[in-house]
Amino acid sequence: MNIKKNLPLFLALALFTFSCKKDEPAPNNQPSITISIADATLAEGDVSGTALVFKVTLNQAATSNIILDYATLNGSAAAGQDYVAKTDGQLIFSVGETEKNISIALISDKVKESDETFEVLLLNPVGATLSRARATGKILNDDNSNQLVIPTTGYTTPLTYPGLNLVWSDEFEGTALNTAAWTFETGASGWGNNELQNYRPDNTSLVSGNLVIEARQENVGGAAYTSSRIVTKGKKEFKFGRIDIRAALPTGKGIWPALWMLGSNIDQVSWPACGEIDIMELIGSIPNQVNGTIHFGANTADHKFTGTTYTLTGNTPFSDAFHVFSLLWEQNRIRWYVDDVLYYEITPATLNGSAYPFNAPQFFIFNVAVGGNWPGSPDATTSFPQRMIVDYVRVFQ
Repeated sequence: MNIKKNLPLFLALALFTFSCKKDEPAPNNQPSITISIADATLAEGDVSGTALVFKVTLNQAATSNIILDYATLNGSAAAGQDYVAKTDGQLIFSVGETEKNISIALISDKVKESDETFEVLLLNPVGATLSRARATGKILNDDNSNQLVIPTTGYTTPLTYPGLNLVWSDEFEGTALNTAAWTFETGASGWGNNELQNYRPDNTSLVSGNLVIEARQENVGGAAYTSSRIVTKGKKEFKFGRIDIRAALPTGKGIWPALWMLGSNIDQVSWPACGEIDIMELIGSIPNQVNGTIHFGANTADHKFTGTTYTLTGNTPFSDAFHVFSLLWEQNRIRWYVDDVLYYEITPATLNGSAYPFNAPQFFIFNVAVGGNWPGSPDATTSFPQRMIVDYVRVFQ
């Protein structure tokens, strides 16, 4: 029969066949027990490991063992970031049982965000059929701090340049910082600038392919604020090339984010003789302006620096969108760019006779300081937490 041409006749036959069979008893090998899973909701909480519990029920008591699998599925909530994924879970209903629970551990944070959801799927039942096989788990935000907002717009740069090769990059994918490239520097020593933060690993996270360094107002280790500082010293060190760092920056009085470099020989010659290249620094009270600077000199008593600023038009802050901070670093020449706009350049002549330390390897430092000699202390206008969000760092040679 040509079904397409005879569709009305085909449907009539199908309905007739169904009507003839609808009163027949179900075959003995078809299970009459059905399984359902209910949605679940829970506040995120402050301690990771709190479980969101999904109730799985049978419509009648099991007369023999009933087995089924289950797995989680991302929604707006992400496995490894908001909850602990389950890919090979199994439930067994013994004779007489009608109810089981599936517990999915939540991962807490102190970030104000939207309520988030994920799903639990029931799969491969043996001894019963699935009536409701999907349930939604809703994680309620219970944090009152500033919401983490990762910009969706901004400037970006390519993965290739004529005549250059990408020799190293970190795109900050995954759930944990790559410790083969980075080391956490920790403590509340003031860091030579009378800074107020205690640096610790807890304030660093990877979120949706971005590095997030978060400055918080909290008393830890004798400091009134916490933040993070990460370095590539001894792991990833470079001499010359093009460096691109795509980032969105925090704001607020007393907030001091920096993307910078120090000479790899700092342990031998100390600072500032090793040379310091500040690819980007921002004073949070001037949120639309960044600084490009070098520091040099034979010793601390001989410390010198020179640099300039780049300002976004229209008082637009560097927090609203991603911008790319670039360094073109050559023998006896360094140039600074924001979004491929050149705004500063130095050569040995810029140092006015001082030794030029910038033809030697350097390592990266990413941090957000709070307070200190330059930005001053936070005040009542400064909201916390504040975050520097880095999409990528790339080195081309």
